[in-house]
Formats: sequence, C-alpha cells, structure tokens
Amino acid sequence: MSGRIFCDVYRTSKCEGMYLFVRKEEGLKRVPEALLTRFGTPELALSFVLDEDRVLANADPEAVRDRLVEAGYYLQMPPTIGHPVVSYGSS
Repeated sequence: MSGRIFCDVYRTSKCEGMYLFVRKEEGLKRVPEALLTRFGTPELALSFVLDEDRVLANADPEAVRDRLVEAGYYLQMPPTIGHPVVSYGSS
C-alpha cells in the first residue's frame, strides 16, 4: 500500500454493521445509484486517513485502498454468525 487516502465512512439504518467507505475528496459521486438506493440514507460515521500503518477492525486495509482507487467506494457487509466477515466492493 502506498500513499494516504482520506476516507469517509457511512453507515445505514437499513442494515446494522454495513458501512460504505469513500474517498473524502470524491464523496459519494462514484457510488452506483442502485447501491445508494439499496443502502438508504448514508449517515457519516467517521473520517480517517488510510495509510500503510492503518489497521481496520473488519476489513483488509489494502483491499479497501484498492477498491477506493479502482471503484471509488468499498462496501463492508456485516459479519454473519459463524462465518468470516465478507466485504464487497464491486462496481
């Protein structure tokens, strides 16, 4: 991972544990409309700098960075009982 990315992370009231990561400077503009419709009203949860030293609780920081660069967003799905955390970031 190289460089720093300033991130905003949004949560939704539709699904506990689902978070949408975006590049701060781009906001939600690269997130597909269909995803935003299903996600519901985004509520800013936190902002942070993603760099090579960042540790994330439920996601691989390098995977998040790659998706932010490629697609402009990263969708973290909630963990399921008895299964590992599955995160999606397809465009």
